[in-house]
Amino acid sequence: MNREQLLTELTFKAVRSSGAGGQNVNKVASKVVLTFDIQKSQAFSEEEKILIYSNLASRLTTDGVLILHCDEDRSQLKNKEIVIKRFLELIKKGLFVPKERKATKVPKAAIRKRIKDKKNLGEIKKSRRKPDLD
Repeated sequence: MNREQLLTELTFKAVRSSGAGGQNVNKVASKVVLTFDIQKSQAFSEEEKILIYSNLASRLTTDGVLILHCDEDRSQLKNKEIVIKRFLELIKKGLFVPKERKATKVPKAAIRKRIKDKKNLGEIKKSRRKPDLD
């Protein structure tokens, strides 16, 4: 993943933020919307794109575009920094490949212990029965 090339492919749009802010809220576009088209990206190989599509399927639009927005701060610049940080973390999660699980055999000592405990429990239950008077 080439981070510099990835950051050049991002598209930003400033929008008026919702919520509290007084009279200033109607004048300043402090909310930042980040869009990233995975299909058109040159920063990833085809295998990485497939991996991102599968891992981030719920976060993508039908066209395969990732949209993130941030309106936490009153400063547009800080919101842009926050949304870039979130984007990079999300891409890192999207490229994560979990380790393949290796099946292990049950140790023979554990099998012996289980059978021994089973026999012991059977003996305890047998000793609780009424004696056979035949």
